[in-house]
Formats: sequence, structure tokens, C-alpha cells
Amino acid sequence: MNESNKQVKVLFIGDIVGRPGRNAVKHYLGDLLSSEEKPYDFIIANVENASHGFGLTEKNHNELAEIGINCFTSGNHIWDKKDIYSYINNSDRLIRPMNYPKGTYGVGYRIFEVKNTKVAVMNFLGRTFMNPVDSPWELVEKEIEKIKQEAPIVIVDFHAEATAEKICFGKFCSEYKISAVLGTHTHVQTADEKIVNDYTAYISDAGFCGAYNSVIGMSYEGSLKRLKTSLPERFDIDENQVLEFNAVAMCFDAVSGQAQSIERIKLIKDYSEVRT
Repeated sequence: MNESNKQVKVLFIGDIVGRPGRNAVKHYLGDLLSSEEKPYDFIIANVENASHGFGLTEKNHNELAEIGINCFTSGNHIWDKKDIYSYINNSDRLIRPMNYPKGTYGVGYRIFEVKNTKVAVMNFLGRTFMNPVDSPWELVEKEIEKIKQEAPIVIVDFHAEATAEKICFGKFCSEYKISAVLGTHTHVQTADEKIVNDYTAYISDAGFCGAYNSVIGMSYEGSLKRLKTSLPERFDIDENQVLEFNAVAMCFDAVSGQAQSIERIKLIKDYSEVRT
């Protein structure tokens, strides 16, 4: 096995918010995939806000699959578009949080074949300041040994609000030799990327993809009115074409699953003159 085959390079894209977020991802991946050398072996994206900021339609699911994303993670908004119930059980790449109750549509993890090794992707919701769900801590303890027997590389999207909960969960998962714990949900990229216990790639939040001058992807005007008045003002996507793309790039040992590197990506570009 040559040196390149001993490594698996993964791109994890933060929460995609509405059409601007989808366009930011299309532009970034379009530039990558047009090059002769593929910089990543596997691409994951959180898609729970990809359809007008709330949920994921089947149309947008298929659109994002066509541009090269291999696995879709999600979170508490994944049920917001009701057609999710008609296709989530048939999708070969979409997962929902694993700690929803037994009997919930979809699956909480998937295992993928990547460069003659296997990569497992798991999804959990946090419980601090979130709606009640089953314990992610107990599920890791219960399931991880079985999953690690199938896949040396295990990547977790931890969709949670509280930074302290994310940091603690990252350290907890490192004790079970989980390859990466990547925070999502707040849409604000944090600057705390690191490798925990010399094994687990970690960041509190990978950030988001969407309109740069927005309020976490939503219009300023609607957000301001809702926050000032406490009335249930509708949130609308900010459609400005100055776009932000947030992600993390990671490299893993293909045999052990140990993280070798993690690097933040933050790009801001004006696409107002570009047809989408």
C-alpha cells in the first residue's frame, strides 16, 4: 500500500442554508471537481437547512447528491419539509440524528466504502437547550464497538447548541477512538479545531454556507423585527450573492482511523455577476 492509500481525506461542510448556501457549495465543489487531482476522497455536508432554511426537499437532496456530496447529515430541522417522510428511507446517503426515539423514519448512521476502507458517519443531537431526545452518551457506549468492527474511520456530526456540551462530547468520543467529532447547529464557525487525545479531530462548530451579510443565513430585517418585538415574524433567507463557505478538511489513517490533521476552511466571495 503506497502512502496515499494509507490516508483518507475528508471534507465536512457546515450547515447549508437555503439557495445561497447550495450555490456556495456548488461553486466550491465545481472548482474542485473540475481539477484533475481530487483533493478529497469523501465529502459530507449538513443539509438540515438546505431548503429555504428549514428542512430538505427531495429535489434539493438530489441536486446536492449530483454535485458530489457523498453523505448528508442533519439535525432538529430535518422534519420541516414534509416530503422527507416519502424519501428518507430510500436515500442511500442521508442520515438523521441517531438519538431520536426508536421507530423514527430514516437511520442514524451509515457506513460507506472509501478507498478500500470503510467510513462510518454518525449523527447525534445535543440535549442542552434542545428538545428532549435519547442520550447520545449512552448510544455511543452501546453502539460504537460494533460500528468500529465494521469501519475503522468513524465521523460524528454532533448537532448541538452548547459549546461546553460539544467539547465534553468530543473528549468522551475520543476515549472510544472515534475519528472525528464535528459540531453543527450554531452556523458560526469556531476557531478551536484540534486533535483530542492524539486521536479525534474536533471543532465546536464547522460553520455554515450561505449569504455572508445575513443573520446565520436569514435576512437581517426579519431577524431584527422578531428579536425586537418577540412576535413570530417569519424568517426569510437572505438572498445576497456575497456568499460564505465554511468547512473543515481532515486526513485520517485508513487502517487505524486516527485523525492526522484538521483544518478550517472559510471562503467569502461575491457571485453577483455569476449565473447560478
